[in-house]
Amino acid sequence: MLQLDRALFAKRVHLTAARVLQKTQIGPLRVDLEKSRELLHEDRIGPVQLDPDVKRAGQGGKCLLLRPEIAVDDASTWSSALKARIEAEDINLIPYEMLLDYDHWTYAEVLAAIIPEDSFEGFPTGFAIAGHVAHLNLRSDYLPYKHLIAAVIVDKNPQIRTVINKIDDVGVGSPFRTFKYEVLAGSADLNVEVHSQDCVYRFDYSKVYWNTRLQTEHQRMVGLFQTGEAVCDVMAGVGPFAVPAGKKRVFVLANDLNPECYASLRDGIQSNKVKAFVRPYNEDGRAFIRHAVDDLLTASGRIVILPTKAKYRKHTADPGPPWLEFRAPPTFSHFIMNLPASAISFLDAFKGVYGGRQHLFQPFTAAKLPMIHVYCFSRRVDGDAAILAAATREICQEISSAMGIAVTPEVGDVGDVAIREVRDVAPRKSMFCASFRLPPEVAFGAGTQPA
Repeated sequence: MLQLDRALFAKRVHLTAARVLQKTQIGPLRVDLEKSRELLHEDRIGPVQLDPDVKRAGQGGKCLLLRPEIAVDDASTWSSALKARIEAEDINLIPYEMLLDYDHWTYAEVLAAIIPEDSFEGFPTGFAIAGHVAHLNLRSDYLPYKHLIAAVIVDKNPQIRTVINKIDDVGVGSPFRTFKYEVLAGSADLNVEVHSQDCVYRFDYSKVYWNTRLQTEHQRMVGLFQTGEAVCDVMAGVGPFAVPAGKKRVFVLANDLNPECYASLRDGIQSNKVKAFVRPYNEDGRAFIRHAVDDLLTASGRIVILPTKAKYRKHTADPGPPWLEFRAPPTFSHFIMNLPASAISFLDAFKGVYGGRQHLFQPFTAAKLPMIHVYCFSRRVDGDAAILAAATREICQEISSAMGIAVTPEVGDVGDVAIREVRDVAPRKSMFCASFRLPPEVAFGAGTQPA
């Protein structure tokens, strides 16, 4: 079957039901039949149903569905509890016919019935969702069934109106991590609204990069930031790190080279009311790293004043001032570089980025040099410690080469770089996050010095 015929999924099931003769007995009867293990337990089928007799149903009559092995005309299949209820005239047993149509079956059950068994292993059980769009990345085995799969996805997910399938790798022919796709179901409108981390994002999914499966990583990273800190988001996209950080009252300078991302980032800053904390940029990441440092220093001391919410002031003996004050710091606490295919190559921009400004950091102040969080790809690990160790060494070698200084993997309390596997992205490839404190030899070393 390559075209979906929903009528083929109608199935009639013949069961036995216990007709309840006294409405007040429905609860106790259900308890008894649960105990005797005769009550039907099936996903998406409630054991209490209207009586199949139209007149009785109209008067509120109910029946309890019983397991398939319970037969109307074979008392040897009845438990003593069921027999006692029949003898007490609380119930009588009747045949019950149930129609299970297409709406009853799940996405997985429908596809299992359609796709040949020898092709079924590894079929697309999951898919990415962005607003009303479902995004598939189908293997070649399933391409003959692509329109059928898309139709079932739309049927079984009320929020989905459009299904697309990726037809090349992310970033092929585009510097902006977008991809070519085909529309399998629904309209070609990919203007979506996405809700994540109590924030709203609006964008054209065909023109920006968004990955719903990274929400956990977005939350983890934002959880590292402290109120009043400053963060530099070098490849910010539409703002999944920057906007929620702004809601935490973190000062963020957020940049993306893609004009579409920049437009959506600006919209997100405005609609999520973080304009006082998040400043958008649209330029090359390497140049941005260097002058973001200058821009933050120029803006340091800028004060943001927000009113204290009245509901918190009302119920305390010492409500404090009617406002909260936040002062922008002179240095960043974190740099985020979420462009896994090439972010490591941008690390050379940190050479001398704080040259001549040693006085901004320890031991002259309490500030430490910033943490760098750079995302990258490496070999897929699949829980293999030896492969993870090899991938970790390779990532550290790439970082060392880019910065011109040797760094080592963190093992326990020893080493420079903490490397965390984020998610699998392909059969032989995983995404990682490498976090390390900017070495002073790089930050204060040779490079373009500030004027």
